[in-house]
Amino acid sequence: MQYSYRTQGTCSQMITFYLNDNKVSNIKFYGGCDGNLKAISKILEGADADFVVKTLTGNTCGPRPTSCADQLANAVRQAQAQAAQA
Repeated sequence: MQYSYRTQGTCSQMITFYLNDNKVSNIKFYGGCDGNLKAISKILEGADADFVVKTLTGNTCGPRPTSCADQLANAVRQAQAQAAQA
């Protein structure tokens, strides 16, 4: 299933991705550091959602208390909760 997440406190404004069988795929960031975010998307293609959350949660960007990677962890955690309720 495809999920969309509006980010907070980052240069990117939105993240979309698929979560199927607890695996993330087709991650796309809208806005932000294009090259770095494309790399994150490629590295995490097909990764276990629990790994994504564990690895990226708490990652910061400069003085900000969050980052695009941290926001992806939040998005995946939220998608997992929605999938569990379905």
